[in-house]
Amino acid sequence: MNRQRSLALFAFAIVCIVWGTTYLAIRVAVETIPPLLLTAMRFVVAGLVMMAIARLRGEKIPTDRSTLMSLGVVGFLMVGVGNLAVVWAEQWVPSGLAALFVGTAPFWMALIELFRTGGERVTARGGIGMLIGFAGVAMLVTPKGAGGAYDMHFVIGALAMQVGSICWQLGSAQSKYRLKHVPLMASASLQMLFGGVITGIVGILIGEPARLYFTPKTFWALAYLTIFGSIIAYSAYVYALAHMRTSQSSLYAYVNPVVAVILGWLILNEQLTWVSILAMCVILIGVALVQTARPQSDKALTSAEAEEKSAA
Repeated sequence: MNRQRSLALFAFAIVCIVWGTTYLAIRVAVETIPPLLLTAMRFVVAGLVMMAIARLRGEKIPTDRSTLMSLGVVGFLMVGVGNLAVVWAEQWVPSGLAALFVGTAPFWMALIELFRTGGERVTARGGIGMLIGFAGVAMLVTPKGAGGAYDMHFVIGALAMQVGSICWQLGSAQSKYRLKHVPLMASASLQMLFGGVITGIVGILIGEPARLYFTPKTFWALAYLTIFGSIIAYSAYVYALAHMRTSQSSLYAYVNPVVAVILGWLILNEQLTWVSILAMCVILIGVALVQTARPQSDKALTSAEAEEKSAA
C-alpha cells in the first residue's frame, strides 16, 4: 500500500506540473489549428499509443457493451466537453487566466460529491471556501481583471470553461466509481479515443479542416500536448484518481494556475494586472479552504479511503 501511495503521489506531481504547461501549448496551437480538430488529433493519437501500451502490458481490453458505454460517456465528458472547452476558450482567453478559471475544479467536485450517495459532505469551511473562490473568478471576469483581453468572447470563454470544469469533474467521478474494474491503461486509452473521435467527427462536420494548417510552432505545440499532456499526464491523472480521494485528486488546481500564469507572462507576454494577481490569490485561498475542510461524518469517506483503512 505504501508503494502504491507513493506511485499515486508521483503521478499526481506529474499532473500538477505538466498540465500547468499545457495551457501555454494550447494557446500556441490554436493559432492555426481549429479547437475541435486540435482536441481530436491530440487524443486520438494518444489513445492509440496508450492502447498499444495496454496490449503490450497484457491488459484486458473491455468489450462488453455496458463498460464501453461508460467509457464513452467518461471520454465525452472529460475530453469532448471538459478539455475542448479550455481549447475553444483559449482562442480569446490568455493561457494564465484560462488556468485560473479551471482552478474552480475542486469546488465543482465538492458539489458533485455532496449529491453522490455516500459522497464527501461539504462543511461550513468548505462552503465558505467555495464562495471565496467564486468571488476570485468574478474578479477575473472584469475589465481590470482580464486586462486587454476583456471582451464578450472572453466572458463567453470564461463561462464555457465553467461548463467544461463541471463536465470534467463529472467524468472523473464516473471514472473513479464506475470503471474500477477496467485496467487503468486500457481505461485511459479508450476514454481518449472515444472523446477524440467524437470531437473529430463534429469538427469535420462543421468544416474545421478548411481552416487547418501547421507552422513549426503549432506543430510542436500539438506534439507536446499529445505526448506530455495526454499520454503521460492523462494516464498519470487516471492512476492518481484511482488511488486518491476524489477531492484530493483535484488539488492539481493549486499548482496548474501558478505554472500557467508564470509561463504565459514570461513566454507570451500576457498581461498581469494587480486585479488578476489578487484574483489568483483569492481563488487559491478558496481552494485551500475547500481541500482542508474535514468530512462531517465517516460516511464521507470515499471507497478508496475505506479500502485503505481496511487494509491497514
